[in-house]
Amino acid sequence: MVDRGASALSLPDDWPAHPDPILALNQMGSFDWDLDTGLFHMDAQAHEVFDVRPEEYDGRPETLNLRVPPAEGRRLDSLVAQAIKDGSENYGAYFRIRRRDGTLRWTHTQGYIRRDATGRPRRIIGIVRDATRELNEYAARRDQTAWNLATRRDQTNVVQLITAALANARTVQDVIDVLKDTHGVTHLGATSLVMGLVEAGRIRLVAEGPEGSFVPGTLVTRIDEPYPMSEVVRTLAPRFIESPEEFAESYPILWPHITDLDITSAAYLPLIVQARPIGAMGLLYGDRRGFTTEERNILVALGSSIAQSLQRAMFYEQEKDLAGGLQQAMLPRTIPSVRGADVAVRYRSASVGRDIGGDWYDLIPLPGGRVGAVIGDVQGHDTHAAAVMGQLRIVLRAYAAEGHTPATVMARASVFLHELDTDRFATCLYAEADLATGVVQVVRAGHIDPLIRAPDGSCRRASVEGGLPLGLSAEFGRLAYPVGTIELDPGHTLILCTDGLVEQPGADLDDGMQVLTALVASGPQDVWKLADLLSEVAEERGGDDDVALLLLRRRGADAPQSGGRLQQHVAPGDPEALSQARHMTRAAVRAWGAADRADEVELVADELITNALMHTEGAAIVTLRVISDTDRRLRVEVEDSSSALPRRREAGDSGVSGRGLLLVDMLTDVWGVEARGGGKCVWCEFVVPDRG
Repeated sequence: MVDRGASALSLPDDWPAHPDPILALNQMGSFDWDLDTGLFHMDAQAHEVFDVRPEEYDGRPETLNLRVPPAEGRRLDSLVAQAIKDGSENYGAYFRIRRRDGTLRWTHTQGYIRRDATGRPRRIIGIVRDATRELNEYAARRDQTAWNLATRRDQTNVVQLITAALANARTVQDVIDVLKDTHGVTHLGATSLVMGLVEAGRIRLVAEGPEGSFVPGTLVTRIDEPYPMSEVVRTLAPRFIESPEEFAESYPILWPHITDLDITSAAYLPLIVQARPIGAMGLLYGDRRGFTTEERNILVALGSSIAQSLQRAMFYEQEKDLAGGLQQAMLPRTIPSVRGADVAVRYRSASVGRDIGGDWYDLIPLPGGRVGAVIGDVQGHDTHAAAVMGQLRIVLRAYAAEGHTPATVMARASVFLHELDTDRFATCLYAEADLATGVVQVVRAGHIDPLIRAPDGSCRRASVEGGLPLGLSAEFGRLAYPVGTIELDPGHTLILCTDGLVEQPGADLDDGMQVLTALVASGPQDVWKLADLLSEVAEERGGDDDVALLLLRRRGADAPQSGGRLQQHVAPGDPEALSQARHMTRAAVRAWGAADRADEVELVADELITNALMHTEGAAIVTLRVISDTDRRLRVEVEDSSSALPRRREAGDSGVSGRGLLLVDMLTDVWGVEARGGGKCVWCEFVVPDRG
């Protein structure tokens, strides 16, 4: 739970040498967590609460893991992270610590989040105290006499304690763990527990203890069989067995199998939700006979609380299975093989947290040896986030395949998301890689930067100027996404991931990126093994966010290689730019060892540029490059802003126009047209000799 509305806490100026006297008087320790450095400072009383000596504590929160059980630590981390993300000023939680002697003690913490002027969290100061006595005031009274003398308040606290623990249970196994825990049914004096769930007219055993108490043949039983759990499911009424004799007489088939447990009485409770039995639970006692009316009422109330928790857990598991299936259906079923690159993708669902996230990846083959790589994360962790993710993935793929520029792809996706009936936004990174030249155009919409790993193992963060997340940029009218350019040399790997791999509670995102960069640098060169390593690290960290990964390594010798790449912008009505384009073409052809075809290339390039300027209202962009694949080819591309396709016309005997495409067809080895956003690209290739 997160407490709200509590007054802010302040620490003395000479803290921790002189703790707050009021806190010390109430045996409360205090702490100061610096979120920038990650250091967690504590005063002497806090050291005592955690049972750590000052000389063995190095100021790092991770060091306290030896006192906080893993499950409790994950729950506490998730609670703190959520409080930071949703803008809370404070939080409060009960959790357990394991002392040096192995005993578990309840602890309560209250933290106050201090933020800077921008709203960024910088510190958390708070208190910790031993809450065992508060929550477990009757723990020493477990014998029959103490049980009979317990007051109504004590018994009510038992139900409240277990109910509070059940509030954090998300799965059926979580519910079982709470009940079998030292602070669960043993508070009620029970020595053994049995629980079953109703499935298709049968009762399936899901919990029994202690070890060795399983009765053969009871893993799955029919509701009409003569067992106590079957009886309470049939009748929807609890069954209290007050003596061994009554047990033996009422259930002669079951009794011989449990006589070694020294059972003296038992309480079997139907687990009912909305007048429908979902299961049954049995509490077996070895040191008592009979139940008072008050004790029966308490146990019935406990059964109701457990039933509600079980139903919630069952719904959670069903929805998570459904959402997981939906998400898997939304992600690409296969990743296409890309000539000139090795690609590895991984996806890991959150181990804690609500349902699933909207993380996704995609790989989009594009014309001309290019490929689009996408990584993104829709806000939220539910089926709606997965559904929005699926729609975004589809439209991004469609816009990219239509030939739009990377910036246009992102802008159109943002408009699409803004026009959906949803309040979600999404971060995204789209990288369009030309595997022939190694040029990667990157557009970032609120997402984390990519990483580049070199063949020698070095790794760097490729900082790319970004825009607002998808949906928000459309809402605020800021759709002009900047495009960054990255050079991906042969053997280099482009690494895209979602923030679940780098974000940790209380840690700065830049620190997380540095840790990830170091991890990638120390990892294997093989792209698939590296992806496995990163996925395993995400699994070990747990966390309440999904993780998506996409790694693309440009191959070396077997990839199409470029001998160079030149580009010229030619504006309409600018004869100097047109002349520069002609000179660039001739110089490039000669420099690339294709002088024997220089006239042909220059003539065709000039014809395509002229056509673009004459028949469109905008500028032309001419690009020249050499591609080495099965043969060596010089490629000329001319882009314009018109979507109208070029059309061959008959020039006639005296015509001075209409011969352009005829020349292109005669002089080139191959040519074609590609859609490029709202315009097109006319391209052609000339086979040229290898320079040796």
